[in-house]
Amino acid sequence: MPRISTVGYSLKQGVKNIKRNRMFSLASVGTMTACLFLFGIFYFIVANFQFIIKNAESSVGVTVFFEEGITDSKITEIGRAIKTRVEVSEYKYVSAEETWENYKQKLSEEAIATFGDDNPLENSAHYIVYLNDVSMQDALVNYLEDLDGVRQVNDSEEVAGIFTGINRVVGYVSAALIIILIGVAMFLISMTVTTGISVRKQEISIMKLIGATDFFIRAPFIVEGVLIGTIGSLIPLGFLYVMYHRVVQYITDEFSNPYQTLQFLDVSTIFRTLFPVSLALGIGIGFLGSYLTLGKQLRKIN
Repeated sequence: MPRISTVGYSLKQGVKNIKRNRMFSLASVGTMTACLFLFGIFYFIVANFQFIIKNAESSVGVTVFFEEGITDSKITEIGRAIKTRVEVSEYKYVSAEETWENYKQKLSEEAIATFGDDNPLENSAHYIVYLNDVSMQDALVNYLEDLDGVRQVNDSEEVAGIFTGINRVVGYVSAALIIILIGVAMFLISMTVTTGISVRKQEISIMKLIGATDFFIRAPFIVEGVLIGTIGSLIPLGFLYVMYHRVVQYITDEFSNPYQTLQFLDVSTIFRTLFPVSLALGIGIGFLGSYLTLGKQLRKIN
């Protein structure tokens, strides 16, 4: 375990390295800030988009029709079986009478009168089943079709396919953007550390000659990278917090309606994930960028 004096020396030298290579350090912090700021904006868009998609998915239902002459107890038994499935978020029973009353709204009074007191949809009682995730629809439909007493299951295959496709594309784009941002930030931190090693090349050679350990030599540069990463992640988080809060407040005030069709994740929910992720990215990129560069550069010094 490193001694307190060694830790203190490493921290002090890490700060000195940042001051000594002021221009490269500022460029690294600026790039890290810009990258994580863009990441934050992209995260706002993706998180809210997925929130909207999730709400839309909850309205996608599977309809379960029963065999003719089925008993009420059997319908209840099917309902219990549906309730146990992990794919199901909610389900409700719609009687034949309710179905007919709803269908009447689409017909003219003359057309309704032709049926008199008869219910032409007497075998249309059904369950409407809502999903936790539309990608689970196929598994649920297969299960429901095998249940005793089930005559037909109507799904929303096309809608489910659209939502699944959108989620897949969003996932790919998110991964690609994160990889690009990490690559750019690591490159600049690598350049900063390389410059610092070049400036202190003679000093490092002397330290090696007098028996300084690899940890003692590496630590200040790793501290430098981690500090750059930390500063570069905290700055954009402050801007993003204020910006998101104000933008959401403005949109909500200007475009709100009694039906609340336009909804966004609140700022605390967003930053519950964004803050630790951005901080971990900043520190991780700073550490890796400096650590990997050190291994290559220090081998060149005899």
